[in-house]
Amino acid sequence: MRAVECAACGNQVLCEKFSVAHTSVQWTADAAVACAEFRDRVTPGGTTARMRTCRALRASIDRAVEDGSLTVSTLEPPEALDA
Repeated sequence: MRAVECAACGNQVLCEKFSVAHTSVQWTADAAVACAEFRDRVTPGGTTARMRTCRALRASIDRAVEDGSLTVSTLEPPEALDA
């Protein structure tokens, strides 16, 4: 997993891509505290459990893929690729 920083709020998440469509994101902080978009969309006492991402983070991840700092990898171990 690679660290990706949201350009809007500065929150850092860990990301891994296994295809163009598949992105795995691991939040490193409470999203409702770190991300203004999550904070604005969560009612008091609510949860972010059903919120997948915010637009700014999605754009930051897409930008990381475009600039090569986050690459699309495979699920295969490296030695299987050499065979």
